Amino acid sequence: MARPARPPLQVLVVDDETSARESLAALLRQDPRIGEIRLAADGLAALRELEEHRLDVVFCEIDLPGLHGMELARLVGRFIDRPQVVFVTASQEHAVDAFALRALDYLLKPVRPHRVAETVRRVAEAAGVDAADESIPIELAGVTRFVRRSEVRYVEAQGDYARLHTARGSHLIRMPLALLAERWAGAGFVRIHRSTLVSVAHVDEVRVIDGHCSVRVGSDLLQVSRRHSRQVRDRLIRVGSLHRDG
Repeated sequence: MARPARPPLQVLVVDDETSARESLAALLRQDPRIGEIRLAADGLAALRELEEHRLDVVFCEIDLPGLHGMELARLVGRFIDRPQVVFVTASQEHAVDAFALRALDYLLKPVRPHRVAETVRRVAEAAGVDAADESIPIELAGVTRFVRRSEVRYVEAQGDYARLHTARGSHLIRMPLALLAERWAGAGFVRIHRSTLVSVAHVDEVRVIDGHCSVRVGSDLLQVSRRHSRQVRDRLIRVGSLHRDG
């Protein structure tokens, strides 16, 4: 019997600046793993929300009026059913103290969409939420749009960036390929080269010619390095058909 899916994450955003609260909430709403989002303008209001509702994670500004964000985190740490705490602040000076309080993450303002997405992944993983199809934020000329992970056919490394290839085009994101490879290993992506990551679901065929291996994804033929060749062939043969020439 399949395990029932866990409800979406219940979130509290705490920030005394209205624009900061709304901006972060807007980013969080783009993620399919996020359920209800509650907002609080200070630490005392946050405590009331925590007492009245079961929450999975608190995104908390540190410099709050009245009850300081660090003190709020200490109080949260005493809860029997303790939600995760993610600090969101413009200063790095409290980072050491934050992790001493077992904070899950420490986001610096202005918050970047890809950092929020990575933090949500970690919260979801800790809470056991099924990340059926992750949304990847793409920033271009001040506009953020989202691409589903299931749309990504393959990924190419470009320094500290990665280029996502979909049926509709390619998109550059500021995230190293090594991080994506680790993050998407359980979602059907396999490393075929030090600079290439491929979605198994989008591979049309594997070719082995004169000992050299390649995979075809749509109209693109991608080379498989010797280092990854056996692993890739074994993995893909189990889920598709192998085409041999010569």
